[in-house]
Formats: sequence, structure tokens, C-alpha cells
Amino acid sequence: MSFFKKFFSKEKKKDLDQGLEKTKSNIFGQIAKAVAGKSTVDVGFLDELESIFISADVGLETTIKIIDRLEARVAKDKYINTEDLNKILKNEISIIFSENKTEDVDHYEVPSTSKPAIMLVVGVNGVGKTTTIGKLTNQFQKNGKSVVLGAADTFRAAAVDQLKIWADRNGSDFYSKGMNTDPAAVAYETVQYAVNNNKDIAIIDTAGRLHTKKHLMEELSKIKRSVEKALPGAPHEVLLVLDATTGQNAIEQAKHFTNATDVTAIALTKLDGTAKGGVVLGISDQFKIPIKYIGVGEGIDHLQLFNKGAFINALFD
Repeated sequence: MSFFKKFFSKEKKKDLDQGLEKTKSNIFGQIAKAVAGKSTVDVGFLDELESIFISADVGLETTIKIIDRLEARVAKDKYINTEDLNKILKNEISIIFSENKTEDVDHYEVPSTSKPAIMLVVGVNGVGKTTTIGKLTNQFQKNGKSVVLGAADTFRAAAVDQLKIWADRNGSDFYSKGMNTDPAAVAYETVQYAVNNNKDIAIIDTAGRLHTKKHLMEELSKIKRSVEKALPGAPHEVLLVLDATTGQNAIEQAKHFTNATDVTAIALTKLDGTAKGGVVLGISDQFKIPIKYIGVGEGIDHLQLFNKGAFINALFD
């Protein structure tokens, strides 16, 4: 059974198609207008294509990379008709994902050879961090894993309560020391709780105050050290949650968080709410960090595993 058939049912494919509809309409609606009446892809069209990709928040560096490669194809083949354009673009985008470690993800997991597996979740307030944790917990438990959630976001009002709601909803364990306590201590003790109670996975929520504040970045480093002290080799995953609707601001956030801690994977939320889903490609290309999950709706099952083929097909087909 192929990956696509196994993990992308008709329902999931429909969710993905609908989630990317705004981006598809934005990018390819503009491309259709740009190629109207043309019989070949020329330099003038490539200039228009560059503007289209930048407007979709693909990012300048990644856009230039794609345009340069298309320009080389035009120069080499001398003639590329507009019917071939989608095929070429699909191929080039697939190559960019592969070059930057973003490959198909076939199951929900925290990569670890030890038990418990420890995941730190980072990101600014409002990106859907706590909701992402709740949806991941649901998937892990569907796969037979026991989970404890650690409430290390101890400064934002209601952050602990929100995480507790998700723990109750999923029937998972929950560890907290309450508000205004030391986040690193919460993280350390959550790992201890997971070890002592034989849990498969510990997911630790972290503070999401403005990424420009130096003390937050220092705090993340401290949390990571505390987790490693509690369990050598941990954390096994540092998941950065970004809001796709913020476009280039998401890329700026990624710069700050990757400087502060060793981010190993990215979850991009709210793709269904933006026409600028090209940020998926830009983030993959700029940070060389695999995109593991994408949010294409509000439902608990709408946090999908990232599959580059399914993603590209949803945009082009």
C-alpha cells in the first residue's frame, strides 16, 4: 500500500485540499492570468512569477532559487510551453523540500530510542501552540502511547488551565506546579514524573512571550538544560510551532527560536486561514529544519502529517 493511500484517506485529502484552497487560488490564479495568451515561458513571465511567489510569502531567497532554476531550463530547452510549467514547478519545489530535510512523515512520533521520549514545544503566544500539543496528544494516544503534559508556560494567564483542559479532554496525565513558578523546575519534574510513572511520551509546553525578549531565549536554554539533567539525551524533539497566517513574521520568529535552542522539527498551523501558504516552502528552505506537521483546520484531526507530494499536489492539481 502506498504512503498516500495509507495515510491520506479521501477525507484527509479533502481537508488538505480545502486547507490550501486560499493559497492555491492566490498563487495559481495569478499564474493563470500571467500566462494568458502566451505560448511560451519567457523572461517577462519569469519576472511576473517572481512577484507572485514573493506575494505568497515564499520569501526572496527561495523565490530567486526557483526562478534561477526555471530560467536555466528555459535557456537550455529554448522553448517551454505553459502546459509544462506546472510539471516543472512541482518538480523544483519537491527538490527544494528534499534538499532541506523535509521529507514525508508517515506516523506521529517523538524520535527516541529510550523511554520516555521527551518533546519540548516552543513558539510565541497565539500561534496555536497549546492546541497543537492537544492534537498531538490525541494522535499519540490513538497509537497506544501514554502521555503526560507538562505545564512549563507558567507566566501567561490561563496557560496552565488551557493545557489542563487538553489533558482532561484526551485523558492524559498532567503535571503542573501552578502559575508564576520556575519553568525549568516544571520541565525537570515533568521528566521525572514520566520516568517514575513509566510514560511513553512527555510533552512540555513552554512560555511564548515575545521572541524579541532576551530573557525568554535564555529561559528556553535553561529549560533544555534542566530536561537534559533529568534524563541524559533529552529532549528528543524540540518542536517549533509557527502560525502560517503571519507570513514573513513567522520566518523572523523561526530565526530567533533556532538561535535560542536546537529546533528539530516545525509545525505550521492555520494554513487554512491564509492565502500565503508559500511560507511553508520558504521556511523549509531557509532553516533546513523538517516540517513535520501542518494545521489545515480547527478539528482535532486537522493537524496532519506533512507529506510533500500530497502538499504539492493539493496546490497544483
